Amino acid sequence: MHTGFLTIYWRDMLRFVRFRTLLFASLVQPALWLAFFGIAMSNNFERLTATMPAIPGVKTVGYLTFIGAGVIAMTTLFTSLFGGTVLLFDKNWGLMRETLSSPLPRIHIIIGIGLSAMTKSLIQASVIMGFGLLLGVEFFEGYTPAQTIFSLLGIGLFIGAFSLGFLFLSAAIAITMESPEGMQAVITLLTMPFFFTSNALYPVNSFPPVLRALSTINPLTHLVSGIRYFAIGSDFSSIGLRYTYTQQGILISFIALLAFAGIMFLIARWRFTKVRVT
Repeated sequence: MHTGFLTIYWRDMLRFVRFRTLLFASLVQPALWLAFFGIAMSNNFERLTATMPAIPGVKTVGYLTFIGAGVIAMTTLFTSLFGGTVLLFDKNWGLMRETLSSPLPRIHIIIGIGLSAMTKSLIQASVIMGFGLLLGVEFFEGYTPAQTIFSLLGIGLFIGAFSLGFLFLSAAIAITMESPEGMQAVITLLTMPFFFTSNALYPVNSFPPVLRALSTINPLTHLVSGIRYFAIGSDFSSIGLRYTYTQQGILISFIALLAFAGIMFLIARWRFTKVRVT
């Protein structure tokens, strides 16, 4: 049984841990983003919605809690999309040539890098979640220990499926590009539409019809919905609006993320079969 993907996985994780500046920045930056942007925007929204009547029988959460799920999703998106950059550097430095010419199946390269990106995303999500709780994010309010563990597992499954999909997309881009600058430009171009057509920062109800349609098929929207369902609940209100999630809807969101990951895996695998060792 081949376990070459574990070698690829551990190599990338060791590089992540040993580059302490990168490790520190990747963990602290999203936490600071939540602290400064989240608190500033939370104060503004709380002031604007202070006069709105509460919805009877519905739990009300602050904007900091609402955006907390969005920050976790945003960090996962960035980590996954930039995760394939390591393949581009390996290609430019000649390491990819050695790997591709070895008996290791090429699919193991994709799987190993995908698992490392998923691990990084889960670590970052845990850090952001813990830091958010210290800031006053109301995740898991009223949950029993068993419910909290179940919710954490649910969030982990959503983050895992999402991160794999975008890492496979990133890997397909990396193996095609020739320069880091070109890859960064493509990733930046992709990041903005995914992020700003999602429900990460604000509700999508007021979107124009075209953007609302894009939001429904946006993987980031499905991830944010899953995190909010498990971390906040199935029925709550925030910034004057009510949000309800059903088990069927969340299951559909998870299946959509799995389908996206499967399609991106096939694309990445196809691109790797086209690579020629020179």
